[in-house]
Amino acid sequence: MSDKNKFSYIQLEDSWLKHLLPEFQKEYMKSLKYFLTSELKKNKTIFPKGSQMFLALNSTPYSKVKVVILGQDPYHGIGQAHGLCFSVPRGVEKPPSLVNIFKELNSDLGIKFPSHGSLLSWANQGVLLLNSVLSVEKGTPASHAGMGWEIFTDRIIDLVNQKEGIVFILWGNYAIKKASKIDRSRHLVLTSAHPSPLSANKGFFGNKHFSKCNEFLQQTGKDSIDWKL
Repeated sequence: MSDKNKFSYIQLEDSWLKHLLPEFQKEYMKSLKYFLTSELKKNKTIFPKGSQMFLALNSTPYSKVKVVILGQDPYHGIGQAHGLCFSVPRGVEKPPSLVNIFKELNSDLGIKFPSHGSLLSWANQGVLLLNSVLSVEKGTPASHAGMGWEIFTDRIIDLVNQKEGIVFILWGNYAIKKASKIDRSRHLVLTSAHPSPLSANKGFFGNKHFSKCNEFLQQTGKDSIDWKL
C-alpha cells in the first residue's frame, strides 16, 4: 500500500475495535483522516508510519489493560516514534526523557539501565503506552495537536475508566489535566513532573511510581509489572 493510501483503512485489535468502531464514523475522525492524507499528498513526512499509529492499542488489548502511561505526542525525529509513548525502537538512541525514566526506574527498583529504549515488553504486560496525539510531522512537535486525535484518545481514557483497579500514571501538566476524567475511587492516579530534563528535578525523580504501581496491582489481586527490559 502506498503512503498516500495507508490511512484508508484501519487495522485495530479486536477488543479495541469493538469499542472504538463508532469513532471512525464520526465527523472529527473523517476530518482527521482527510488532514493526514492531505499532508502526505504534500509530501510531508509523518511519524510514526501508518502501520504503527495504533501500536499502543494493538500491543495492549482492552481486556488486558492494567496500567496507563499517558504521553503527549510522538517523537518527531527520524526513526524514533513507533506508536508507544516515550518508547523508541531497538537500536535508536534513547531520548532524554526516556533516559530519565530509566534513571528513576533504577532509583526506585534497582533495575539496571537497559541497552535499548523499546518499551514493548511493558505494553505486552498490560501497560497502555498512550500518546494523546497519535501522529506528528517530522521535525515539528505538536504539529498535529488539535486535529482530532485528542477526542479519540479521550474516548480511550473513558473506556479504560470503565474498568476496575487501573493505575493511571500522569507525568507533566498536559497529562495531569486528564485526571479529571478518571474515577479516583476505583483507580490509582499517580502524578508528578514530566521526565523531560527541563522538569525532571522538579518532582519526577523520586516519585517511585513504578513501585507504587506494582503495590497497587498486587493489592487488587493482579500480577505486578516486570519493568526490567
